[in-house]
Amino acid sequence: MKVNRAASVNGSVKLPGDKSISHRAAMFAAIAEGTTRIENFATSADCASTIECFRGLGVRIEREGNTVTVAGVGKTGLLAPSQPLDCGNSGTTMRLISGILAGQNFESTLTGDDSLQSRPMKRVIAPLGLMGSVIHSNEGKAPLTINGKNPLIAIEYQPPVASAQIKSCVLLAGLNASGVTTIIEPVQTRDHTERMLEWFGVNVPIERGENGARISVAGDAKLTARDLIVPSDISSAAFFMVAAACLAGSDIVMPNVGLNPSRRAVLDVMIGLGADIELSESRETCNEPVAEVRVKGGIGAPTISNVLRGDIIANLIDEVPILAVLGTQLEDGIEIRDASELRVKESDRITSVVENLRRMGAAVTEFPDGLRVERSDLKGAEIDSHHDHRISMAFAIAGLFATGETTIHGAEAADVSFPGFFEILSSVVR
Repeated sequence: MKVNRAASVNGSVKLPGDKSISHRAAMFAAIAEGTTRIENFATSADCASTIECFRGLGVRIEREGNTVTVAGVGKTGLLAPSQPLDCGNSGTTMRLISGILAGQNFESTLTGDDSLQSRPMKRVIAPLGLMGSVIHSNEGKAPLTINGKNPLIAIEYQPPVASAQIKSCVLLAGLNASGVTTIIEPVQTRDHTERMLEWFGVNVPIERGENGARISVAGDAKLTARDLIVPSDISSAAFFMVAAACLAGSDIVMPNVGLNPSRRAVLDVMIGLGADIELSESRETCNEPVAEVRVKGGIGAPTISNVLRGDIIANLIDEVPILAVLGTQLEDGIEIRDASELRVKESDRITSVVENLRRMGAAVTEFPDGLRVERSDLKGAEIDSHHDHRISMAFAIAGLFATGETTIHGAEAADVSFPGFFEILSSVVR
């Protein structure tokens, strides 16, 4: 894909449904009792993988555009799959479904593409093992073979890294465990699982204290089907937010954007760094806050530090690549630390961002846990997406700021989370 410098971006952008929420909507509907209709379901390849996995487990799922109808089979109504379940490139699918499969009375195998098979799965294997599940893996990586025939016991567990995927996996296993399963979370991560379990009728007590939160589910809980609407994806919005903020004369409007408190860090950071962002039509949809987001061109004086680190990183980990691109346009640049989790995403995102920004002439320092980007005049370059959707899209935005032409190799990776991204971007570029 070739991208050229832009004067501005203007218009209204309809974003895809939130990927994290869509995954959970399909999974929870599958193990609920009754039929659920899901509107604005994400059109991404990752969420399609989740649907196909549950079809392989005997769940009837119909899809028409971005509307999905799921005939739930209850917590223990899944059927043994006739072949390995292919999670594609989706770590969310593999890690969350592992918790569900650990509590079923059959053996199943989860696999995925080469990228997914290189990503760490010990982080879910370990707590599921403590609950009594027997899982065979390739040295802690996929394929995973889960023997669900052992009864699960409830545990209290504090994940070694702040991860909504680990938390969700253990809570989902807890739905089929004897007793009450509790996750101890010193640093809050995205809470879509807790909100959606409540939407489906599950009581999720949360005790908050000085040392964080204790989040629990009982093994005798059941999910009851309930229709829902998925908010638009704030991680997808971030690319257009950065484009509009950095190009004078821009005016982008994005309706129905999910503003979950555990996900909106990127919005709050951009406002703090001087972006002109307005929110309107704020409301709650299916336990998730949403609003219309409007971004106008021009960056004012910052009101926060340009060094991002600590607890906030867990809540903007997916937006680090585009924030690094933003840093090239900020007077004082940007520094992002405590983000070593990026090294085990679809690519090593720290190295991928550093390498590609340097190709575009940016001054960048790489750290084991992050990077520092100085204000830089970008030049068009040959970009390697490393088959990573967020790298592909982040550097499409960087190309709008660069002199000359930017060529993104492997641009089709954007379809993993945002099919049609380049067509929508082209429609608002002026």
